[in-house]
Amino acid sequence: MSKIEQVFENGKAFIPFITCGDPSLDITEELVYAMERAGADLIELGIPFSDPTAEGPVIQAASMRALSGHVTTDDIFRMAERIRENSHIPLAFMTYANVVFSYGIARFAGRAADCGIDAVILPDVPYEEKEEFASEFRRRGIALISLIAPTSRERIRMIAREAEGFVYCVSSLGVTGMRSQITTDVGEMIRLVKETKEVPCAIGFGISTPEQAEEMAAKADGVIVGSAIVELCRKYGEDCVPHVENYVREMKEAALRGGVK
Repeated sequence: MSKIEQVFENGKAFIPFITCGDPSLDITEELVYAMERAGADLIELGIPFSDPTAEGPVIQAASMRALSGHVTTDDIFRMAERIRENSHIPLAFMTYANVVFSYGIARFAGRAADCGIDAVILPDVPYEEKEEFASEFRRRGIALISLIAPTSRERIRMIAREAEGFVYCVSSLGVTGMRSQITTDVGEMIRLVKETKEVPCAIGFGISTPEQAEEMAAKADGVIVGSAIVELCRKYGEDCVPHVENYVREMKEAALRGGVK
């Protein structure tokens, strides 16, 4: 069993996302340790990109702040190496195809493996083009996580058949961001995945409150939250760590409650 699959072995998983370098790489590193203390099961580290097409305004702005601070992919690899010296929590990079392609797919995969990255999420790489990336990551024991969207219905089984690690279920049409209601039939999306392959499913996009986390965890194997955490980083800046830690603890407890329904 891979490290990513083990994430879902002890109840419902809570997976937070942060943008590396916002407000600084030192704070990003502190946030990883704080979120681990608070019960996070896997942490998504966002590598900033100038045109993050899947992201809403909160995460777009965080990417711009990080890039304006001259954060580079190499800086983030070095930070990940430091984290690995102090923590064994599973880590996933979330970024865009152009970041990996411009770095060199094989070179990026090698560096990611060297610093202990367990998975990579590339939301702008369609199923038909994923193998160019997936083969390099697979050779190094890194899962390329597949995403399914509410509009993917006829494609869900095809995507699920080759899924590695877990399936990222996009709960809402459009981009990331906090939403007051999630109306997508996520249960049906997950049913189609599970009929095809017994692989964990985690729901992301739009989840921000404990009530939403509990509701989504009742339907899926895990819950992913990004914009609400990134907004705390913007609001509190260098003082954001305790606020994020408290929020992650609250959301993890909510996800676990969803698991006992």
